[in-house]
Amino acid sequence: MPGATKARAPSVEDAEMEDAAPTSAQPPTDTQDGGDAMEADGEYPELGEEEEEEQRVRLLPGSTSTAASFEFLEEGHTLGNALRFIIMKNPDVEFCAYAIPHPSENKMNLRIQTYDTTTATAALDKGLQDLEDLCDVVSEEFWTQRESFMATKS
Repeated sequence: MPGATKARAPSVEDAEMEDAAPTSAQPPTDTQDGGDAMEADGEYPELGEEEEEEQRVRLLPGSTSTAASFEFLEEGHTLGNALRFIIMKNPDVEFCAYAIPHPSENKMNLRIQTYDTTTATAALDKGLQDLEDLCDVVSEEFWTQRESFMATKS
């Protein structure tokens, strides 16, 4: 059975804390002109101003004009397999494959080898455009069929 603890006098380390409401429960403060405090500090960008988008694709070292490896950040099997399939439909492409280097890394590597008639970068650009066009066609057909189904259901 545990022993009883002795009562001790409060030390300097056990100083009294003020009973104040947490900052999330306190009312927001306004600036002198009545606007939002964060806007006055300049933390919101101007309406016409855009933030710089992080580069999500890069050419890996050791690439040549007809054989190149690309690294896609924050992409996985969904884009990798679809892009590989579309790029391999290009008759100027000799080889295309993708790999996820490690499951804990949010990266996807894509290797493209072309014949001398085009470059790997041009094949990637064409593949991305063709994939976007394919997605647009599928999306448009889906919404058309959905609308016709909903019309017959009503």
